[in-house]
Amino acid sequence: MQIDVIDRKIMMALAENARMSVSDVAAGAGLSQSACTRRIQALEASGRIRGYAARLGRRRLGFHVTALVDITLGTQVDEDLAAFERAIAEIDGIVECMLVSGAQDYRLKILCRDLDDYERLHREHLGRLPNVLTISSSFVLRSVKTRSEADAMLAPAIR
Repeated sequence: MQIDVIDRKIMMALAENARMSVSDVAAGAGLSQSACTRRIQALEASGRIRGYAARLGRRRLGFHVTALVDITLGTQVDEDLAAFERAIAEIDGIVECMLVSGAQDYRLKILCRDLDDYERLHREHLGRLPNVLTISSSFVLRSVKTRSEADAMLAPAIR
């Protein structure tokens, strides 16, 4: 299934507001409601639309600290990587874990209520991860640019 400009408009509208009515999505895409519904269903079936979610106000929910944590492992053999990744999956607060190229092996994005919360997470979890050689933490002072994945993937094709 090829994605055309109309599919991109539909995906952008739903990424911006997943609660938008089909009639509003259809109007923005220049389609009838039935044609728009068929396209949405096809995008869902193909996995191009994987789901719908609400954007939460992290600060309003009490999460005031975002930590970026770089981790270097002692070895990079498959078993050690798998053990590390299994352990990471069990830690609440880690919102993203990426295997990266460069001097470090993994980069984590962690949301915490405050620095005490991060210190507890570091002491109780990060410091006990298997095969860890180094842990380096940075704290986000201010987010200068935030762009949704949908905007980054779809907007250039529309404009």
